[in-house]
Amino acid sequence: MYVILSSKPGQFRTELVDGLVAVEAYDYLFYGRKTAQYVIAELAHPVKLKVVEETEADSAAPPLINYVPSKFLEKFDTLEDARQELRHLASFGSMDIALVKR
Repeated sequence: MYVILSSKPGQFRTELVDGLVAVEAYDYLFYGRKTAQYVIAELAHPVKLKVVEETEADSAAPPLINYVPSKFLEKFDTLEDARQELRHLASFGSMDIALVKR
C-alpha cells in the first residue's frame, strides 16, 4: 500500500517514521518556483505520521509537532496509482506546473 506525503518549505515537513519507506520524491514547481515536496512512501502498517511545523530560523520557540494517523491518508494499491494521483494533483489547466523527480 502507498501514500503520498507532502511538505511545504518554510511551513511544514512530513517526516518518515518506522513503517513508512520512501519510494520516490518530487519537487513541485509552480511557475519555476519550488513550492512543495512530495514523497510516495510504502506503508507497511498503520502509523502516526510526524508533521513538523517549521519556525523562523531566529525563533527560540521549539517547532510544533503533530502526529497524524495514517488512516486519514488516501491509500493506493500500487505505485503507479500513487504516481497517477500525484500527476493529477500537479495539473491545473494551462498553468505552468511541473513535478521534478529527485
